[in-house]
Amino acid sequence: MNVKTYLRRTVLSMSLLLTVLMPGAIPAYGQVSESSPDSYVIQPDKWGLYTDGTHATETTNGINKALEWASKNGVKAVFLPSGTYLVAKEGHIAMVSNMTFELADDAVLQKETNGKERYELLYIGYGVHDVTIKGGTYRGDKDTHNYSMKDNKYSAGTHEGGYGILLEGASGITIDDVKAINFTGDGAIFQGKGTMVTDYYENSFVSGAIDDQGKKVKDAKKIRTSKALYFNNPIFKTAKLFEISNLMRLPRGFEVYFYKTNGVFLKKVTAQGRDQIPIPEGADHFYLVFNQSSAKGAYFEYWNRTVSKDVVVTNSEFAFNRRQGITVGGADNVLISNSTFHDMKGTAPQSGIDVEGGFEVNGFFNSDITIQNNEFYNNAAYDVILFDGKGAKVEGNRLGSKGVIGLAVSDPFSDAAITDNHFDGTRLVAENDATFHGNTMNNSYTTISGPNVKIDGMAFIDSTLSVSSKVAFGVDISNVTISVSKQVDAGFTIWGQPIRVRNMTITGEPALRSITGGAAAGSIFENLKVIGYNAKYGISLSPGKYTGCQFVSGDTGQFGSISLKLKGSYVFDGCSFESGEASATNLLAEHSDLDLTIKNSTFELLGNTQAVSVQAAKSVVLENNAITAEHLSSMKVELIKINDYWKRNDKYDVKKVVITGNTIKSNIAAIGVSTVYAGKDAPVYSIEKNKLIKATMETKPNDFRRLNQLIK
Repeated sequence: MNVKTYLRRTVLSMSLLLTVLMPGAIPAYGQVSESSPDSYVIQPDKWGLYTDGTHATETTNGINKALEWASKNGVKAVFLPSGTYLVAKEGHIAMVSNMTFELADDAVLQKETNGKERYELLYIGYGVHDVTIKGGTYRGDKDTHNYSMKDNKYSAGTHEGGYGILLEGASGITIDDVKAINFTGDGAIFQGKGTMVTDYYENSFVSGAIDDQGKKVKDAKKIRTSKALYFNNPIFKTAKLFEISNLMRLPRGFEVYFYKTNGVFLKKVTAQGRDQIPIPEGADHFYLVFNQSSAKGAYFEYWNRTVSKDVVVTNSEFAFNRRQGITVGGADNVLISNSTFHDMKGTAPQSGIDVEGGFEVNGFFNSDITIQNNEFYNNAAYDVILFDGKGAKVEGNRLGSKGVIGLAVSDPFSDAAITDNHFDGTRLVAENDATFHGNTMNNSYTTISGPNVKIDGMAFIDSTLSVSSKVAFGVDISNVTISVSKQVDAGFTIWGQPIRVRNMTITGEPALRSITGGAAAGSIFENLKVIGYNAKYGISLSPGKYTGCQFVSGDTGQFGSISLKLKGSYVFDGCSFESGEASATNLLAEHSDLDLTIKNSTFELLGNTQAVSVQAAKSVVLENNAITAEHLSSMKVELIKINDYWKRNDKYDVKKVVITGNTIKSNIAAIGVSTVYAGKDAPVYSIEKNKLIKATMETKPNDFRRLNQLIK
């Protein structure tokens, strides 16, 4: 039963009861006697409210008085009937604790047109708790706002601070079935309340330390605060945490010594700047000790910062706001679910949800944020931003703002779990500490840099997975499919530092290369499959170890090959290669500092195709491979080719070659192994224990040939 039904039924039951017990004493509809405090319907006439969008001051004051009256009389739920209620430009609705505030479906709280850079329509302030906001529309003045004015000469002038619902250090808040639209800033913002108790400068320190019994002692290597810091600010009547922040010319870590009112030592703790430090029971004041000898230029601030806690948003809509749908700007344990975010446009960041407390710039910390089963579309720049904080679950959402960033995980955010989302034409950016599982992306691309990014189980459709790892093995990828259904730029690109890839399958023919990049040597690829790649452009592989991999060319081009052109080691072990009918070269290696090893692998050549062509390398080892060329029409094809006819008179650039234990089978007497064009002064190459069926050898006179079988 929703609150509206509950209210009406409650009022009706009360009226019937009073009719029986007290004839002639029936309260008007919308009134509740003091003996029935559960619910109350606010009567516009009784409280001086106007339902036609006029008389902002009277209406705002009336709603606030009704809420105050309800709170004082034990009412737990109030209902605002149909109408448009104008909220004053200088005021707001001030929510009270232990209250459900429900609007009729067609009721509108409209912010009066103004020129203020900062305003809010509904305010849930510090210490307010256990509140449900339900139903109706909260509407800002975006379309009629005066953007030319400034709140003061120092303000930014961006007019991005007009909020629908503002939480500031509140707790236990539920927003259900609400529409928040047309605000100059955000539909809703959940932030903390900051109280700077005092700040300390260099003249507030003395040389010395404090021992484990809480006694001040001499210590030339340390400094301590000369005066006690007290818990006498009114905020500490309810808040039981404090922090030391904005340290300058001081170490990040320090010791805190707590004392009772009578000076008796309580305890010592070790802390760091921006830590939330619990206040021990009975503590009246404290001193700080820093492990440095000089206080020259020293400075710090003593704060309480209380974030909003235990916030739920569900079944709601946030739309047409200039900055965001919701900003989580200092909150803990937030759930945003089954809601819609669309058409955020006007001033940066222009996001559906932005988790950004500005913690590193004297702001608030965000923690334990869940964004679940929501719909995002038509936002100008982002759908979801995880900018700073720790601990987020983004799951089951459709991120559908075409061409923009569906999700950005920034470097200051850690421990993000991204699960079962649909990136529908939106991009993905992940800079730090995120795990992706079961997600789908179509018609877009990613930018993954890490560190501590793991992708396990993700499907890409006509999209690009682009990785540029900032640190070695800072990105781990497994169980990924990339399907290309049309001629678009799609596939897998790898740059930066080496990474690990397991069980990746890329199918289909993109417009260009389905895998490319230039990562540093050392990546590990296990069970990588590239099926039907573009034979006109081929693929470009980064140096690394490839185990159990499969490469199958498409049939649309001649000169696209598997290109190995970077410095470093390439190892292919247990891999399979299949060329297209028109392909000229299957695998091409060309770099003077390249080490190539191919072993225990197979090559299936469907045309007049070279299996391996090496144009430059430091070392080449081809061992225990099987090359099958059953579709040759030219005996001039060189299946294993070291350098090129046109370079035969140049200085050699393939420095070492070992070809051993391979089986080379062809349908005609083509050239199975060719080293004759290796170049001037080429060293001895080792060619031994190979079996050639119908194929022949053309090798340099100085090559070491032993125990090879040529079977006609």
